[in-house]
Amino acid sequence: MLVLLFKNFLRSKGTKIGLLFLLLIGFISLLIGHQFQEKQYNTITEASVYQKEHIARNAVYHKDDIGLLLYYIKFSLVNKTLPINSLAIGQRDVNPSIQSVTIRGLEAQKYDAELNNPNNLLSGNIDFSFVLIYLFPLLIVAFSYNVISEEKESGTWKIVATQSQNTFAFILKLFYVRILSLAALFTIILVAAVLFLNIPIDVSLLTFFVLGILYILFWFAVCFFIVSLQKHSNYNAVILLTIWLFLIVILPAAINTYIVNKYKVPEALELTLTQRNAYHEKWDMDKMTTLNKFYEHYPQFKHYPLPEKEFSWLWYYAMQQMGDDESAGQSRELEAKLQQRNLASQQIAQFIPTLHTQLQLNEIAHADLGNQLLFLKETAKFHEKMRLHFYPKIFDEALVEKENWSKYKVETFNDSTKTSFAKAFLPLVLFILILIGFGWRNFKRGVI
Repeated sequence: MLVLLFKNFLRSKGTKIGLLFLLLIGFISLLIGHQFQEKQYNTITEASVYQKEHIARNAVYHKDDIGLLLYYIKFSLVNKTLPINSLAIGQRDVNPSIQSVTIRGLEAQKYDAELNNPNNLLSGNIDFSFVLIYLFPLLIVAFSYNVISEEKESGTWKIVATQSQNTFAFILKLFYVRILSLAALFTIILVAAVLFLNIPIDVSLLTFFVLGILYILFWFAVCFFIVSLQKHSNYNAVILLTIWLFLIVILPAAINTYIVNKYKVPEALELTLTQRNAYHEKWDMDKMTTLNKFYEHYPQFKHYPLPEKEFSWLWYYAMQQMGDDESAGQSRELEAKLQQRNLASQQIAQFIPTLHTQLQLNEIAHADLGNQLLFLKETAKFHEKMRLHFYPKIFDEALVEKENWSKYKVETFNDSTKTSFAKAFLPLVLFILILIGFGWRNFKRGVI
């Protein structure tokens, strides 16, 4: 029976076109993921080469003044990009994966990003997560909306009912054929991604695969419930497309608007201006006032007195530090608001399967807002480490040639956050069971 159902299902031209179209789009998404992967790899490689040449070149130009040299030198921190990130690019196309900072004020540098075409950012990337979240449900709806109604409308359902001992089991087989076809298509694309994008077979990939299968099953469960109402085909098609539009477009947009308005964040530009203003106004203030605040922040440097000359690097870097200190409150507010946005979106998404799946796929790929916030924290730690390393050398006026500048390599931040299986899978499993339960009840109550 199943073999016959498979042949009958695949015989349709619409089925073949739909499966081939989605397969083609899936492969195109892998090409886009490959381009993104190559761009990330090239950027990191170029950053390593640039930092080495940049430091060496400036060490030659400013060999007599280590304070001036460190005014220009930038040190880079890379947010490690996982191979699976090519399947779910997430926020990595907006937020930089490399932070290059000097030991001057951090807040003026923290939110620097690559220049991108805003139209491209608006449209986003057609990565595989987009294909899974947006396009797979459309094909599921197209394959399932008329599972029973078409037979009834053509008058052949009575023949099916008389020849089948259990009509409900027959309906389940019809869905099984469709589920297996879409699951197989999903698996084929994912296997191609593993081979083409060199994605390691690990826990992240397994989680991605299971989450994708559960998402497909969720949409089949939605179709199963709507079909169980036993309405005509046009009604089923309109309702299912309305549900798709509501869950994919309208509801996520409404939730995003709610979160953005509830947790309003100060602009990063305002924070940068606050830091710069706090620094620039120190030029007109008494130098010892600035230094005393600097000594309060770093008591270990109190033994460095203010040199008796018009300009000193001790005073200059103290001004830079005070700019950061005076904008610290605003910086913490921005970080706290972003954390609240991230937490609120995760909590709300538990009740919206489409949004939940998208956030979880981004989290698996370390391309979510949580990863970006961790990277910003690590950037602050990295910046502070470089400051504390070089401040004594600047204040002691160490010789430039005595420093081994070649040892300063690009450093990498590795996000060790693990995805919780219960958090990732449970919401989808519950929705699937609820929809199947209600659908089963509808079939048992109605006359099939």
